[in-house]
Amino acid sequence: MINDHTVAVVVPAYNEETQILQVLEGMPSFVDRIVVVDDCSTDNTASVVLACIAREGANRSPLNISKKEIERTRYNRAEMVLRDMAEKEARYYTPATTANGQPDNDRIIFIRHTRNEGVGAAIASGYKWCLDHRIDCTAVMAGDGQMDPAELESICRPVIYEDIDYVKGNRLIHRSAWLVIPKARYFGNSVLSILTKIASGYWHISDTQSGYTAISLRALQSIKLYDIYKKYGMPNDLLVKLNIGFCTIKEIGIKPIYDIGEQSKMKVFRVIPRISWLLLKSFFKRLWIKYLLKDFHPLFLLYHFSFLLAGLSVPYMMKIVDIMLFTNDNVPTLTMLAFVFLFTSAFQSLLFAMWMDIQDNERLYKS
Repeated sequence: MINDHTVAVVVPAYNEETQILQVLEGMPSFVDRIVVVDDCSTDNTASVVLACIAREGANRSPLNISKKEIERTRYNRAEMVLRDMAEKEARYYTPATTANGQPDNDRIIFIRHTRNEGVGAAIASGYKWCLDHRIDCTAVMAGDGQMDPAELESICRPVIYEDIDYVKGNRLIHRSAWLVIPKARYFGNSVLSILTKIASGYWHISDTQSGYTAISLRALQSIKLYDIYKKYGMPNDLLVKLNIGFCTIKEIGIKPIYDIGEQSKMKVFRVIPRISWLLLKSFFKRLWIKYLLKDFHPLFLLYHFSFLLAGLSVPYMMKIVDIMLFTNDNVPTLTMLAFVFLFTSAFQSLLFAMWMDIQDNERLYKS
């Protein structure tokens, strides 16, 4: 515990037999539960984790953490409705089994997916366990050992002491980032960070692909965990969902760690187009849910007005290009004026919408 708040760490793992043990053995003592989620590994990851649980069997955690049940009263019908909804939503999660004999007292909880779904699905399963057991602060550490356990407390403290909803590590602000992070990953991370700023509304964040995070119980309750993107775009999708839920966010500087035996399973230039499409859809989802259905804001109109005007300017632009490239005629004055007016108006509306977006979300970013 930290300050009488329970702390759990979700460890997504896929084929990490050579790395997972150092992650488990290096976990700080204040961590109450280590929730390892094996995403249907084909190597000996499961055997390594089960052997570690067996070694700790004689020294189980004195803190009993069981699934919390809600007693019905005349005042908590809303909580009962949410409980019933959560039970119905359980079928949407990746099918999994819990390998522990005494999960209430085992420090390491081992969840095994019955099919491979991706890192996002593994984290969602771990989050669900922590939500069901009402863990106050839930962190995520990869199973490949790329995250320094000595930095875990600095990641968790803002959630516990400052009431921050979501804390994420930022490797890009470390002085060694350009020297340590592989250049292809640095480029891909930078591109996705820019796109995620726009899509999520968290305009001040960077290093959106960092998986070293901590999240509060309130934030877990504010999102549909089963709906989190199941692959490598999970951190980007989660940020959009947290913004829709009006969750506060903070970044903590952490060191980049590479070349310690990990094997990357992500193809940067294959992932960028897929996540970019995800972010485009998420951007419009955020606008409609947050700024129309939940809390109307003029930026909703300005964004869509800019897109409408930009679309209307395209035929005029194509006509101008066609005339300039394939004929020697002069561009008609009305055509040029129409294009300039529509394009300029679209650009101005877009700038005003982005400025309002930045101002509105300033309250959610904590420095």
